[in-house]
Amino acid sequence: MSETLYLIDGHAQIFRAYFAIRGGMRSPVTGEPTHAIYGFTAMLLKLFSQLQPHYVIVAVDMPGKTFRDDLFSDYKGTRKATPDDLSAQFPRIFEVIDLFGIPIFGQPGLEADDIIASITDKVIQDPSCGDVNIRIVSKDKDLEQLLGDRVTMFDIHTDTTIDVAALMANKGIRPDQVIDVLALTGDTVDNVPGVEGIGPKTAAQLIHEFGSIDGIFENIEAIKGKRRENLEKGRDQLPLSRQLVTLHRTAEVPFSLEASRVRPIDLAKILPLFQELGFNHFQDEVRRLAESGAMPHARPVEPVEEEAPEEPASAAMAYDPAAAHYSAITTPEQLNDLVKTLRQQKIISVDTETTGLKRDSVICGISLSWAPGSGVYIPILSPAPVEHLTHDQVFSALRPIFEDPSVPKCGHNLKFDAGMLLRSGVRLRGVVFDSMLAGFLLQRNAALDNLALSELNYKMIPITSLIGSGPDQVSMETIPVEQITPYAAEDADLALQLYDHLQPQIEAEGMSVLLRDVEAPLGPVLAEMEHNGILCDPDELQRQGEGLRERAAELRQQIQDRCGCEFHVDSTKQLAEVLFDKLGLASGRRTKTGRSTDVQVLEKLAAQEDAADPKTSVPRLIIEYRQLTKLISTYLGNLRDSIDPHTGRIHTTFHQLVAATGRLASTNPNLQNIPIRTDIGRQIRKAFPAAPGQLLICADYSQIELRLLAHLSEDPALVKAFDEDQDIHAAVAAQVFGTTLENVTREQRAQAKTINFGIIYGITAFGLSRRIEGMDVSAARQLIDEYRARFSGIDHFMQRCVHQAMECGYVSTILGRRRMIPEVRDRNANTRSLGERLAINSVVQGSAADLIKAAMVKVQNRIEDDRLPLRMLLQIHDELVMESPAELAEKHAAIVREEMAHALDDEIPMKVPLKAEAGIGPDWMSAK
Repeated sequence: MSETLYLIDGHAQIFRAYFAIRGGMRSPVTGEPTHAIYGFTAMLLKLFSQLQPHYVIVAVDMPGKTFRDDLFSDYKGTRKATPDDLSAQFPRIFEVIDLFGIPIFGQPGLEADDIIASITDKVIQDPSCGDVNIRIVSKDKDLEQLLGDRVTMFDIHTDTTIDVAALMANKGIRPDQVIDVLALTGDTVDNVPGVEGIGPKTAAQLIHEFGSIDGIFENIEAIKGKRRENLEKGRDQLPLSRQLVTLHRTAEVPFSLEASRVRPIDLAKILPLFQELGFNHFQDEVRRLAESGAMPHARPVEPVEEEAPEEPASAAMAYDPAAAHYSAITTPEQLNDLVKTLRQQKIISVDTETTGLKRDSVICGISLSWAPGSGVYIPILSPAPVEHLTHDQVFSALRPIFEDPSVPKCGHNLKFDAGMLLRSGVRLRGVVFDSMLAGFLLQRNAALDNLALSELNYKMIPITSLIGSGPDQVSMETIPVEQITPYAAEDADLALQLYDHLQPQIEAEGMSVLLRDVEAPLGPVLAEMEHNGILCDPDELQRQGEGLRERAAELRQQIQDRCGCEFHVDSTKQLAEVLFDKLGLASGRRTKTGRSTDVQVLEKLAAQEDAADPKTSVPRLIIEYRQLTKLISTYLGNLRDSIDPHTGRIHTTFHQLVAATGRLASTNPNLQNIPIRTDIGRQIRKAFPAAPGQLLICADYSQIELRLLAHLSEDPALVKAFDEDQDIHAAVAAQVFGTTLENVTREQRAQAKTINFGIIYGITAFGLSRRIEGMDVSAARQLIDEYRARFSGIDHFMQRCVHQAMECGYVSTILGRRRMIPEVRDRNANTRSLGERLAINSVVQGSAADLIKAAMVKVQNRIEDDRLPLRMLLQIHDELVMESPAELAEKHAAIVREEMAHALDDEIPMKVPLKAEAGIGPDWMSAK
């Protein structure tokens, strides 16, 4: 289920409240002005009672100059001073926000909009927040540049939502064009200079027509009269205006999604405050709000003047030192006794406390638990290092336990802990359960404190109680051992209790093997891969970038020459006019903004290219041009910036359970997106060499999805083709076209290959006709019908997938991974059809994800058991990239193929043989 984070533009809402009520309200007790407090509080009550948010924060401006003042000394120079009676109300408003349990974020040098932008980017880029949508409570046009698929703006006073579609409908621009519109227009309130005579509507029209400010000046000849004169006059100051209106998105804001989760209203404090301010009506509203359950886990409401009774046993527990047994291990004797105790346990819970979450962070201490309600903390870094053991003492004693696969271990997000331990030379083995992964698999909010509250009815100690928040936040190594011990030990204890609580649920859902044998042990494998990284040659990237830029310039000129005119090739509007009006090519589908020039339209036009007519080659050239510009802007620069200067390697971050199918995701940078279908895209892999004396091994499965389809469907013809190691596409063609294997034509094989892969995605007759040149929908439908008749087992399998989705609401993979398919029950026929395709595709692709993950665990186990000098570096789609000493590369490649081919032997007896292939080379491109 998706959740929503509300980002409130604090000062904007405060000013709006102030001017909406226009004074006259004062506290009957203190006499202070209260109209802005009243208006802002009314907004919060509406937010919680009507919208019931999951997460809320307030962003505010801090006193003092910002980085924009350094850019432009007159920035906001025309603003009037804040009215005195408003300034007097700020402390009370912040008090109200705090009593509602809402975190307040502000940072010197930045404005509230920059804070909102940085948090928005942080959430959108964090795979663990993939189900979180963002609503920005503001009508500030500067924030429109943040709109996206999961980001909207909301005017809470008029109940108006602004999303990407509304922005296009109202202004005719996209979010990425907002900055240029603002720069052209300027802002009289903030004293941002604009172009004289260019108002919001004109600016939007210009950007819509020419794509960008650069596009305007590249086509300035097309603009006439005073407007052109003003544009040329204001050209030199536009870069400054652009900087001033561009929101800063990378601020190090101490934001935590869980810390912003809606919490109980502190009635014992907020009711007296409302009474003091004279907000009698609000006292009743806030009571009703607490009783309604709109703010989860709110405490029972009692009259404020009465003594609050004890909370019932079912209420969330606060930490009680008397109820738990947490202690610190600080002497060699205690550590020796601990090791003996750990050896006797059926499972131990492991957790680390660190100085931060980045790659240069270090371990402050280790927490362990083996019995519910108890745990120990072993400090390594603290303000008083003489009072506890050293790093070497701790790891010398614990390394044999951590690296022993026969000692079962559990924890929460153990990939992180395994990565931290690796930096101390310790490989965590024997992981059989991870409560975060279990939470994901069970479709829960998988944060530890949330699981503790929802599953165990236990409220954990917040980290902010130790290290604070905001500008005053400190690092964990500065916390005294006696303070950190209960917090740290509690983490290990609760992870252990969640093992006891969630493991039976995982077993009941049929996912025990998936979690125990694949997902849980995969965490440390991914930590190892992230630690290893892959070498990247910045000079090669630079060379490729220069070559691509030259080729892009050539293509741009070639396109204009063949069109017989100069125009802005990146402007979709101008491109449409040239293609369909000037060249007379057939226009395809229309969108809200005009005639489409997307890749599907261009590919259809390119298929009609006539060598005798040069203008018909333009669509093909545009496709290539767009591919090049995307490579330049999206990949090459980003990859260069991602190279660790200390290791010369890119250390991407892998995420296990973000993609709906269970496939791994990659971020910082996203290496999954490096294109491999074009020669130019594949060239990028040349920039990833092996280390000196090493070679890269690239291993993947042969036709894995078709092999899994054969296994899952048990179709006799398909199973036989794989058992006999036939050319699968030729074998299918022979069946569908009723001929012998020897007589299958190249065209028939190509058509069979298209439908083989398309059937996995629930391909339609229309979709197939678009993929096979010269085939109409009727012929495509006949081909699909023939396929299903010849391979009836596949058709029955597809029907079973759809039936399971209809009956259960989800489908299951080969190892029991579930994906919810609500679309299959939708009233809309198109949505239902999408759900049916998702049901089929999710089972096959999800099973492929199960398989490659199982293979990774098996390969890493073999590496460690046999002490092989082989390192796993990357997993991209269905491909494993490893680094091996050159003289052992052939031997290691054979081992990898063997482990991959038998990856599921212990779990699932496969009905068709799995076949893995491995290439070897000095760089990623050569090895592939």
